[in-house]
Amino acid sequence: MKIYNTLTKRVEEFVPNVEGKVAMYTCGPTVYHFAHIGNLRSYLCEDVLEKTLRYLGYDVKRVMNITDVGHLSSDGDTGEDKMVAGAKREHKTVMEIAKFYTDVFFSDCKKLNIKTPDVVEPATNCISEFIHMIEVLLEKGYAYKAGENIYFDTSKLKEYFVFGNQNEDELMVGVRDDVTEDTNKKNKNDFVLWFTKSKFEDQALKWDSPWGVGYPGWHIECSCISMKHLGEYMDIHCGGVDNIFPHHTNEIAQSESYLGHKWCNYWFHVHHLNDRDSGKISKSKGTILTVSFLEEQGYDPLVYRFFCLQSHYRKPLEFSFDALDNANVAYQKLKKKCLEVKAEAEKNSDTKVNQAVFDEYDAKFKDALGNDINTSMAMTLVYDVLKADISAVDKLALIESFDKVLGIDLTVEKEAAAPSIDPEFEKFILEQIELRKAAKKEKNFAEADRIRAELLEKGVVLEDTREGVKWYMS
Repeated sequence: MKIYNTLTKRVEEFVPNVEGKVAMYTCGPTVYHFAHIGNLRSYLCEDVLEKTLRYLGYDVKRVMNITDVGHLSSDGDTGEDKMVAGAKREHKTVMEIAKFYTDVFFSDCKKLNIKTPDVVEPATNCISEFIHMIEVLLEKGYAYKAGENIYFDTSKLKEYFVFGNQNEDELMVGVRDDVTEDTNKKNKNDFVLWFTKSKFEDQALKWDSPWGVGYPGWHIECSCISMKHLGEYMDIHCGGVDNIFPHHTNEIAQSESYLGHKWCNYWFHVHHLNDRDSGKISKSKGTILTVSFLEEQGYDPLVYRFFCLQSHYRKPLEFSFDALDNANVAYQKLKKKCLEVKAEAEKNSDTKVNQAVFDEYDAKFKDALGNDINTSMAMTLVYDVLKADISAVDKLALIESFDKVLGIDLTVEKEAAAPSIDPEFEKFILEQIELRKAAKKEKNFAEADRIRAELLEKGVVLEDTREGVKWYMS
């Protein structure tokens, strides 16, 4: 398998640290708000990477963090913790916000057939690990205390900008607006390892530490959580291109200073999803384009997965509803053909799969995915199989095999379960559906998403179709 390594800026042959095994880490969500479809493109592409590795025969252990503390609204050392901001916005506790949006995130992932990683670890579970790493960095001289906080000293590194997207001249204090005199930082890009209580008096989550009551910085969590579950040597670290600097740059700095050796060999970054009219999709531009929002417009979430598979993960992907409509038409036609093949194959169930034919097309599929996760070429192989002069049994075997990676349910017919519940609860559900409809009419999509997510917590799944809202119990 060949994969593009952001660290070296070239496509490289993938060679794991331990033959046949892959230690893989994914930067997880900061659970202060709904994940938009741009966020989810990264997780979708990372899911394809993991499933490709498994398809090629690797034993993969994948770890993901949940950021429930420490991620500020600025990449510098200013602003408010995003979790605290979310709690204020919704008049809930930080932990209530964390649980709610964690549940919604994994519900969205399930709808997109994104596999849950083997290990999911909230940052708040690992405070002792963070403190230990900071203590070691202080002992080694890579960290210092200033302005009541503990900072990593980037000047101690021979090379800090390992991804090559900055330069040494920019290390001067005060170059960036987020550096102020009272921080006492030695260098512009020194980053916080531990905040003390004195900096943010309203911080909801605080812990005792050798440096006072406070809480960890954002970057420290991924280093510690990955080492906790994957050890000192990692094969692949994943994230969106937004994470390259400063997050992943800082992870490498602190991890390799702590360990004393190279930490991760391959860095896998997924490019932006851009809105055709307004640029990069984000949470700061009004309506959040969520999976639920797509469902409200009548789209099966797997249409969005199909849409993403037709583009390479290292290229920006332009989103528009016209493009999604085109993807929907193509997906429905493709699925119809695959279901027809399934029906024909079931009529000939006594026919055995021709192993030579299977191996021929399977090798081409592996070659496509092994060429830096070329999903568009992998999708082309599905169409090639459908057009091939081979038996329906062979076609079905190949399509079902390919779909272990593609994850678009090409031979699965969805059937909504008929609800059988207490009449009072059913009345409550219908009332909430009406309230949600009113919220959507008023363009209060955040409230509509909240109602949907609240029903989901109670086991009620809503499906928005062109004929109206359908619901069933999960």
